[in-house]
Amino acid sequence: MPMEDNVNITMDQLRIGLYIHLDLKWFDHPFSFSHFKIKNEAQIDTIRSLGLQSIRYDPLLSDVAPLPKKAQPAPQTAVEVKPDVSPMLEAKLALVERIRQQREVATRIENAFVDTAKTIHGIEKKLFTMPAETVVKARQLVDQIADSILFAPELAIHVMIGKAGAEEMYFHSLNVTMLSLMMARDIELPQELVGSLGIGALFHDIGHKEIPSKILMKKEPLNQAERHLFEMHCQYGADIGRRLGLTPSVVTIILEHHELFDGTGYPSKLKGEAIDLLSRIVVIANHYDELCNPVNINNALTPHEALSTMFAKLRNKFDQKLLQVFIRCLGVYPPGTIVQFSNGVIGMVVTVNTAQPMKPLVLIYDADIPRDEAILVDMACEADANIAKAIRPAQVPREIYNYLSPRKRVNYYFDPSTPGQGQAG
Repeated sequence: MPMEDNVNITMDQLRIGLYIHLDLKWFDHPFSFSHFKIKNEAQIDTIRSLGLQSIRYDPLLSDVAPLPKKAQPAPQTAVEVKPDVSPMLEAKLALVERIRQQREVATRIENAFVDTAKTIHGIEKKLFTMPAETVVKARQLVDQIADSILFAPELAIHVMIGKAGAEEMYFHSLNVTMLSLMMARDIELPQELVGSLGIGALFHDIGHKEIPSKILMKKEPLNQAERHLFEMHCQYGADIGRRLGLTPSVVTIILEHHELFDGTGYPSKLKGEAIDLLSRIVVIANHYDELCNPVNINNALTPHEALSTMFAKLRNKFDQKLLQVFIRCLGVYPPGTIVQFSNGVIGMVVTVNTAQPMKPLVLIYDADIPRDEAILVDMACEADANIAKAIRPAQVPREIYNYLSPRKRVNYYFDPSTPGQGQAG
């Protein structure tokens, strides 16, 4: 908000409904934001305890005008003793400690994500030279991920925002596995089917091994011949799956992961419930991740746009009930979405708890705070924090976007240990 749009008022003019700016460092006041609308008298008391002589308020964002300015105070009121600020400091210290713990959790999850991605890379690398051992390793990995997701008391989906390594294509199979198992948890998929779902999601693109890389990596639209060859990866993948001894249900997922509910998919143009249930789950997870992370990253949709597109424009292409499950789990603002709060603050959704998808954890941009110490606002704890809208990365200045999201690709992972709730993995 430009300075000229703001008006300075004195402490005695404060009232509920004024939108004020605190010209203090973030640590020098107890509030989550440095500018906000006053909601109650307790906030006014706290603001007056900060030692400011005057304060900026924004007439355009305020619901009311300031109170009339009082007459010049008598000398004794000028030396009025400030209220005890220790509760204020304690509140801020508690917030800082909570952020520190959240940052530790994020680092642990980031490391777990990198380790899992390396394991998947090793699986894909050795799948044909050591097929039996590698399939066993893949099953062990899927069982480990599934146990962590299905049996955690709460499931928190985290976006990976650190520079944890190369932006590898094999992260796609990890994303699809994660998102598929997230849906399985929500619909309480029978335990005996979860393993097949996880292996099918992990290996869904195994047929890419038979497609020339110049087609797989081509950034321009494929011509008709190229498109036909690319679509063969489903059949090739199913054939490879049978040779590897994968179960029929897993082979079915590999074969059907591009079949669409309205019959416009491939390779068999299956329609509706003719598509296997497990395949319908993977179809949604796969399509979403391809929208967020296409070969040509310039065509990438934000997580919010990808969900909106699937719901508003492509709804008939997916199992309606499963699509609603997917949206419910990720929330209106999925992890990785750049958002603007009602007070103008810009941040990025970094974690969504599937139990409370409308109350995400948001990383806040503040030029005065180093990126490694960035503020994290937990909307489940901040009643006054409201997201106004999602923003395309291109609409925010480059320095803000780089601060919030140094990664090009959107990758998801989960908390593998959920501290305080028992080991989940």
